[in-house]
Amino acid sequence: MPKALIVYATRIGETKKIGELIAEGIRFSGHEATLSKVNDIKKETDLQGYDALVFGSATYHGDMMQGMKTMLFLAEKAELGGKVGGAFGAFGWSGEAPDRIFDTMKNIFKMDMVGGSLKLKSSSLGGGIQMAHDYGREIAEKL
Repeated sequence: MPKALIVYATRIGETKKIGELIAEGIRFSGHEATLSKVNDIKKETDLQGYDALVFGSATYHGDMMQGMKTMLFLAEKAELGGKVGGAFGAFGWSGEAPDRIFDTMKNIFKMDMVGGSLKLKSSSLGGGIQMAHDYGREIAEKL
């Protein structure tokens, strides 16, 4: 059974909620999904053994959170090329973090990315639950 790892950095918990919904979408499709806080990823081997990786961060002062930046430098050593990937995050007014993560995964890591990043102000507003579930399903389809 294909396995996905969803790693998130959050300030107030909203990015974690979005990650949980993406995991549900992956599981609805019959695949395994594991959710992890960015601070729990200590070495590049923590990212190995997964068929898909989905990274998410809240946008804070126009950028991703520092823990995600640090984890991306670590991930560069993990040889993720060709693996399925996605990026997501919550934001208040600007929302740059998910696109920056997505571009790093696509252009630096050479991952097989889904159509785009998922940016939500809240998982509970404007169809956010469905959008996050659908994003998980999109990742599962690539598996």
